[in-house]
Amino acid sequence: MYSRVITGALNGIESVLAAVEVDASKGLPGLEMVGQLNNEVREARERVRVALKNIFIEIPPMRITVSISPAEMRKEGAAYDLPIAVGMLVSLGLIPEEGIQNTLIVGELGLDGEVRAVKGILPIVRKAKRERIKRCIVPMENVREGAVIDGIEIIGVAHLSETIAYLREVEERKAQRIAPAGQTRMDSFEETDTDVDFADINGQEAVKRAVEVAAAGFHHILMIGPPGSGKTMIAKRIPTILPDLSMDESLEVSTIYSVAGVLDKKKALITKRPFLDPHHTISEQALAGGGRIPKPGVISLAHRGVLFMDELPEFRRNVLEILRQPLEDKRIHIARAYGSFVYPADFMLVAAMNPCPCGYFPDRNKCTCSEIEIKKYLSRISGPILDRIDVMTEAPRVDIRQLSSDMSNENSRQIKARVMEARERQKHRYRNTRYQFNAELGTGDIRKYCKLGTDEQAMMEEVFRCMNLSARAYHKIIKVARTIADLDQKEEINTEHLSEAVCYRTNSKYYT
Repeated sequence: MYSRVITGALNGIESVLAAVEVDASKGLPGLEMVGQLNNEVREARERVRVALKNIFIEIPPMRITVSISPAEMRKEGAAYDLPIAVGMLVSLGLIPEEGIQNTLIVGELGLDGEVRAVKGILPIVRKAKRERIKRCIVPMENVREGAVIDGIEIIGVAHLSETIAYLREVEERKAQRIAPAGQTRMDSFEETDTDVDFADINGQEAVKRAVEVAAAGFHHILMIGPPGSGKTMIAKRIPTILPDLSMDESLEVSTIYSVAGVLDKKKALITKRPFLDPHHTISEQALAGGGRIPKPGVISLAHRGVLFMDELPEFRRNVLEILRQPLEDKRIHIARAYGSFVYPADFMLVAAMNPCPCGYFPDRNKCTCSEIEIKKYLSRISGPILDRIDVMTEAPRVDIRQLSSDMSNENSRQIKARVMEARERQKHRYRNTRYQFNAELGTGDIRKYCKLGTDEQAMMEEVFRCMNLSARAYHKIIKVARTIADLDQKEEINTEHLSEAVCYRTNSKYYT
């Protein structure tokens, strides 16, 4: 007897529907599996056989062939265990064929029949809904994740016997196992308190202003200063002034975390903007993604959020150079023997560094570094990477009077309000376009959305010659000036906005 069970497969961060086809017929007893399967999928043969034995279902001496399509796509992981077991039972007549109609099944099996959690449930359920599948049977641990998608039944099962019992009840489904999707979505967006705020930071007003500009236009920023000047404290507070994730953005980020297998099982959605701060010993593969079974790296996990790279020159040169493509294209390509994958990487890079190896340049009372050592240290960051950073600012040593002052500082909510106003102006300006932020503007559209007057154009021509700017750096200054004008609630860019943007472009004290 032939049966066909619908399941889901991952291809990068996208999901495709797959079909587990099972044929049971007379012949030399055996279980064959085909369909370009890796070792984990091939091992399902033994997991399924033992799991069925342990729930007292014996496989009769028949010729059973299992094919997983599409055949041209390589199958990875253990998520095919449950649909293979169900397909075999349907072929053997132990589950009615009507029970699996319009139903997607996914899950890993333990030898005792336990149904274990798998990664990538969120994109699989989204794909199932688009294909108008009525219900999805998923591991109980993945129910909240799947229930984020409204308009489709999510049935959580904890054991193979539980799955069989459900599929046999064709006429009367167990309603209590259907997760309340709407309620799960509402619970996921409850406000949560944060323990960091810009009000905690005394002094560094210039750095706070630079961070506000960067957040308003989603620009990349580099902070340069001695140890203890507050660079890390400021960086960790940047997500508190960024706009909240929209529902679409939340689903997009949650999908990446689901595919990577790092989505918190207690939460159905990622509702806060990600903040990733990898250590400087991180490998190329961990940062970019990939591996034997390709999965998103830190760059993609920071999508729609902040990627903080502290002690930037301490990262290996080949690791930093990986940032070139995602900083410009907002995505990263991973090519492996199994295929080519594209992962989203639209993040805000926040970098911090010391001005020299000891950290105290240009204070020669403390700095013991030679000019050669300083130049060698700074040269660890290549020109192309610096060229892609929009805002550079100095974080000087904090004065004791600022630390002991009891004056009230602006809190994150106040700064966020101004950032939101600037974002609203951008949203209105770029409606019906592919842009969301000033930082995304393409070269061809800068002249349209960042018009300069006669005086402003003359000023930029002089800046271009004096600073020996690249074309990219020239355009970045204009885009930052556009953001400063938005914060100033001005539609036209004037020389004051350009002057501030030029100050953020480079710091001649360190890079000459």
